[in-house]
Amino acid sequence: MTHHIAPTAVVYPGTILGDGVKILDHAVVGKQPSLSPRSTAKREELAPLELGPGTIVSTSAVVFAGTRIGARVIVGDGARVRERCEIGDDVVIGSGSLIENDTTVGALTKIQAEAYITAYSTLEDEVFIAPCVVTTNDDFMGRTERRHELIKGPTIRRGARVGGGAVLCPGVEIGEEAFVGAGAVVTKDVPPRVVVVGNPARVLRDVPEDELL
Repeated sequence: MTHHIAPTAVVYPGTILGDGVKILDHAVVGKQPSLSPRSTAKREELAPLELGPGTIVSTSAVVFAGTRIGARVIVGDGARVRERCEIGDDVVIGSGSLIENDTTVGALTKIQAEAYITAYSTLEDEVFIAPCVVTTNDDFMGRTERRHELIKGPTIRRGARVGGGAVLCPGVEIGEEAFVGAGAVVTKDVPPRVVVVGNPARVLRDVPEDELL
């Protein structure tokens, strides 16, 4: 089994590395979370981080313990992937982006630079997330105890695309192959194969046939 681990990278004990994994300068893999006393994240012993064959963790990226990353994934420069995430094969996680805890990302999904994927989100296969997209999971923004049972990030179905700078509100579902325009604020579910734009997002038209997978 062959790996490339830069001399300045940090690989925590127990981390499982597939064949051909590359961990570049100043990257940190297998890190345990440091939680605030007020954090809503689960507190439990985490399984070792698993990095699938051919995966690259780029310069200054951080990937936490308890996560499983598939084959041929690229974690871009300065990107972070938190604990208990499941990342499918051939995913791209762009530079400076953050995937929070307890999130699932399907195969062939592309998450571009500086995107924020909140905790408890689901992205299915072949999703496209443009730069600086923001997802949210808490309608109460940290107030009331009731929020704990209701925290949920968006569900983005297979082949959906979310344009640059869009904001997805807690718990919304973006339908299969839907298209969310740049800068849209999505406050309710988006049907499959439609284009939505604006604040709040509204249906503009159907996705053209030649753009469907």
